Amino acid sequence: MHSIIHKAIEYSRKRDVVILAASDSDWSKVDLTKRELDFVSSRLSKGEYSIYINQYSRNIFIEFLNEEFNEGKSLEKAREVGAVLVKKINKAKLDEVEIINISDRDFSLYVAEGMALANYQFLKYFSQKENKRNSLKVIYLHADTSVISHINAVVSGTLHARDLVNEPLSYLTAIQFSNEILSLGKASGFKVEVLHKKQIQSLKMGGLLAVNKGALEPPTFNILTYKPENHTNSKPIVLVGKGIVYDTGGLSLKPTVNSMDMMKCDMGGGASVIGVLYAIAKARLPIHVVGLIPATENRPGGNAYAPGDVIKMMDGTSVEVLNTDAEGRLVMADALCYAKKFNPELVVDFATLTGAAVRAIGKYGIVAMGNASDQVQKELCDSGDVTYERLAIMPFWEEYSELLKSDIADMKNLGPAEAGQITAGKFLEHFTDYPWMHFDIAGPAFLTSEDYYRLKGGTGSGVRIMFDYLLKKCKTHSGALIKN
Repeated sequence: MHSIIHKAIEYSRKRDVVILAASDSDWSKVDLTKRELDFVSSRLSKGEYSIYINQYSRNIFIEFLNEEFNEGKSLEKAREVGAVLVKKINKAKLDEVEIINISDRDFSLYVAEGMALANYQFLKYFSQKENKRNSLKVIYLHADTSVISHINAVVSGTLHARDLVNEPLSYLTAIQFSNEILSLGKASGFKVEVLHKKQIQSLKMGGLLAVNKGALEPPTFNILTYKPENHTNSKPIVLVGKGIVYDTGGLSLKPTVNSMDMMKCDMGGGASVIGVLYAIAKARLPIHVVGLIPATENRPGGNAYAPGDVIKMMDGTSVEVLNTDAEGRLVMADALCYAKKFNPELVVDFATLTGAAVRAIGKYGIVAMGNASDQVQKELCDSGDVTYERLAIMPFWEEYSELLKSDIADMKNLGPAEAGQITAGKFLEHFTDYPWMHFDIAGPAFLTSEDYYRLKGGTGSGVRIMFDYLLKKCKTHSGALIKN
């Protein structure tokens, strides 16, 4: 169950409470006794910034938040405080908590966001799941209704993306992936069209069909559309997500020990696109957005495509396959071709695409590159800084394209070991003729250990940065704050 953030009408003296304070705060706003205030002062003088008071009738958690060297880091610290608080709240078996700010700077929204994200659990396959379920159900927040609506929407979108990434292939085949998209579209308000194998063949999506050849399950191509009557953009923004529901590497079987253990996460880009569409539909943002998700598994079955094969993509480009584990770019290329029919304002793709991206910057951000304008790239970077889904913009020099030249076809699907994340992006760029950005989320999409509110397993990376960017686009188009 997702934590839900509710609007607090007035301060309740009966509810368990989180107080966000500063050393010079006006403590008359909260009902602490002189003895309790003296206790807080003594702890603060000893350098303790997280203080707990048990009033027996309720629990009080006091947090002193300091502003960091930049805005993004300050907001992230607040989310991290929220993540730590959730563990304390669940340990105390509390089901509700109210956040009160008595500091000049109000970080309560970001503390609540960190709490809601950190309270996530994936318990579907436990036989005794009720014994494991977190107690926290409601977070009360003193904020505008529209702000609470937006934060609930983006948190829910992120957590739905996590659910999808955490599902194993035994459940989440390409067909079931499409069923999940249909269900989430119905629940939030975006439309879904699912193309099946015959339709994919008629579109000549050679990349998606080639990768699917070794699989027992057929592929799908999913078209998600959110187009409210009051949308303010004349051209849609298109999001493309990699939907490889499981990746063995194909005949180029993954050689690294344990490297397949987490390959259920290879549809993380597709999950992010679904999370974004869910969030903007729930928040009723006045913006036209399309999501495109090619889905299949990559297996070394009897008819699997092989290294040395030449395949023809949707746009007629011939590609020499050097490695069947470089399959994500093949299915994404067909989706990027399909995106042309929408005459988009901007296309952003999300993919767990390369190990090179992980080696370049680890789990700490998203490797990004593309041909979108400097202004668009700055706006995306700004959203990345605010949400702490930071972008590491790679150089995208034309020389990298030279590394994809083939002796027998228009291009090959793999460059040399050096700059692998960039040559993968250059491969994708070939299939675009519109402003475009590529987000390689291979590092942050799935974690093997907890990182505050980014828990072990699927993280939903990409949802929050894109929601922030789209929300700001709405405000720019309308010239005013979005009101539901």
